[in-house]
Amino acid sequence: MDVREARREMGCGRLTTERLLELLEQQQATIQRLTGEVERLRRRLAQYEPEVQREPSPAAAPAPVEREYSLRAEERRRQRRKRRKKSPGRRPTRLKMADAARTEAIYPPGAKRSDCTLLRERAVWRLEDGRAVLVGYRVFGTPGGAEPRIAGVTRRCEYGLEILVVLAFLVYVIGISLDKACGVLRFFCQLPLTKSQADALLRQLARHWEGEFETLCDLIAHAAVVYLDETGWKIGREGCSLWTFASELARVFLFGCRKDADTLDAMLPPEVFTGVGVSDDAAVYRQRFVRGQKCWAHLLRKAIRLALWYPRKKKYRRFLDELLAIYYQAKRDAADQRLSSAGRQKRVAALEERLCQLCRPQWRKAAPGRPPHERDFANLVNELVQRMLDEELFTFVLEAGVEPTNNLTERLQRSPAQDRKAGRTSKTAAGARRRSVIVSVLESLRANLDSFTLANVVAEARRWMENGRSLFAQQWQAMMAQISLPLASDTS
Repeated sequence: MDVREARREMGCGRLTTERLLELLEQQQATIQRLTGEVERLRRRLAQYEPEVQREPSPAAAPAPVEREYSLRAEERRRQRRKRRKKSPGRRPTRLKMADAARTEAIYPPGAKRSDCTLLRERAVWRLEDGRAVLVGYRVFGTPGGAEPRIAGVTRRCEYGLEILVVLAFLVYVIGISLDKACGVLRFFCQLPLTKSQADALLRQLARHWEGEFETLCDLIAHAAVVYLDETGWKIGREGCSLWTFASELARVFLFGCRKDADTLDAMLPPEVFTGVGVSDDAAVYRQRFVRGQKCWAHLLRKAIRLALWYPRKKKYRRFLDELLAIYYQAKRDAADQRLSSAGRQKRVAALEERLCQLCRPQWRKAAPGRPPHERDFANLVNELVQRMLDEELFTFVLEAGVEPTNNLTERLQRSPAQDRKAGRTSKTAAGARRRSVIVSVLESLRANLDSFTLANVVAEARRWMENGRSLFAQQWQAMMAQISLPLASDTS
């Protein structure tokens, strides 16, 4: 029975109270069944449209709100109100342009100004004579043509490249926090910069230099000599490593990586890297390179420690003196430009004979019952003998351009090691990746530029933006050209 029939029956006096109650029960059952179906459909639809879950249900009655009246409840309500505080949002471009110290017009090169129309306006903070200046740019372009770029400004950025470089240098090279970096820029340059803005600028710079970082990795993989070292690092509370790779002109830092063979193979693929690897005696480096050079500094430090800690043991002092004599003689032989390849082989054979005579009387297995210092001494002697048998002690005498130590990478890791001790490590994997990109590019520029200054770094980076090819890309092309020349001569 529908509403019209119910009204007609009631007008005729034939609708009884029992019949009316029965109709109400039927309508209530129908409403409950349809409400259940609607809820089931909403749950299924929420898998594809999550916003459906936030829509209020029309049949749901407002639940009574139970308010807790206590001091703690009031503190929680105040905290919620603070969290709900909305950001003022982005300032309109017209207001930024009104605050600009000056306005400059940007036109496409070679285009007539009469044919150009205004495309957009941008207000950009620049550093000029050590002070921050807000410059308004009016970008013009021809119909259908490409939009001209503002010199020294990355895409969709309101800060000049020089500000990004200064911020990255303060945070990642000097090693100060984002808050202090913003304070330094505010005090010395009068630049209004918040911590969230600084974090966003570092992300933009890392994305801008991502291609340069990949090119540096390729340069390391094809280098003739690579120096390697690693130290501890953290991502949040998870322990990991910082691995540093350095060649003559390239530096690569891997923050937050694992110290294992997979990471080493990814950076130096065995089928690609055929150069000399200079490293310490860590297990991951053993039998890994075609030609290896073990760090003499690590070996000498062990001998020096034994001689200093146990001055009454004269054999430790005699062993250290003779080991230093062998090392200094090897350095003189490496620097002697008069020696031919055969002459260098003879010098290495003589050095190995002296080392054998030094280690032969001391060679014994490190028995468990012996004192700790004797076990350390036996381990040092065994390590020297094993590295000599692997031909990894005097490679620097035979190969030009190879150093006997990996002190280069140890110096590069000095500042990150201080950051680790102070707890200024990476909070996330993305932050570790960002740090790897920026530090690698900056330290590689330090190795390539005659003077590592802000003006030279910014000039080089701006040249990359204008030419579309970085300094590292030019080095990569030159390296590929040298590799292809022998191949071309062999095929001919």
